[in-house]
Amino acid sequence: MAKLKRKEYEAQLEPLQIELVEMARWLSDAGKRLVVLFEGRDTAGKGGAIEAIAEHLNPRQCRIVALPKPTDREQAQWYFQRYVPHLPAAGEIALFDRSWYNRAGVERVMGYADTDQVHTFLRQAPVFEQLLVDDGVLLFKYWLCCDQAKQEERFAERLEDPLKRWKLSPIDVASREHYDDYTKAREAMLRATHTDHAPWTLVDFNDQRRGRLALIRDLLSRIPDKRVPEHCIEFPPLGRKPKREHYTVIKPIGPDRGDDA
Repeated sequence: MAKLKRKEYEAQLEPLQIELVEMARWLSDAGKRLVVLFEGRDTAGKGGAIEAIAEHLNPRQCRIVALPKPTDREQAQWYFQRYVPHLPAAGEIALFDRSWYNRAGVERVMGYADTDQVHTFLRQAPVFEQLLVDDGVLLFKYWLCCDQAKQEERFAERLEDPLKRWKLSPIDVASREHYDDYTKAREAMLRATHTDHAPWTLVDFNDQRRGRLALIRDLLSRIPDKRVPEHCIEFPPLGRKPKREHYTVIKPIGPDRGDDA
């Protein structure tokens, strides 16, 4: 299948983003809480998918959760504890760019968690998620799929592009030698945590644009179709000539600042 062109992608994305805004309005009106987990191999496209969803949503309502390396104190806590403060309150959305499933993936493969810790996580994760769902949280888990040839292509692109080079870390480079290990870890994770109350959805992201569209369509299809009318805001004429801004203490810089005179 040919790669989706940008214009076609944007034409298909726009109506989906309008539906996302309507979904967010319903969540706010109904006081519902939405949690979406984005997992997958490095370069699969988690960040781009999250940006496509959050782009036109109110940042006070929709938060992107991308946690750094755990601190010494967090390493001494119950594993799920560091994620709990980032769960949404009523009417909010939390999009996790990687989540508690780090333990079943990178921590397991790269040796940051031992066998007992991984087994404990795989046993506890379905219970933790059952508690969330029982409390009314709308929980959706997505794994973004990417072949190694495409992963290599994207790694090379990151290395060559100064605007994307920050995305390439030593762990990413080391992960290239563990492609099969990550596959085994993912399959073990799916066997243990693909449950009726919190199932996984795998999405083909070899073409990231098609993948984003497929993921958003799936997410929208699983949210109750309960549209809430927009609040009617009256916007009467100003009734006078608009005023020019003026300053007395500090003047603003102009658009030609830094240009040669």
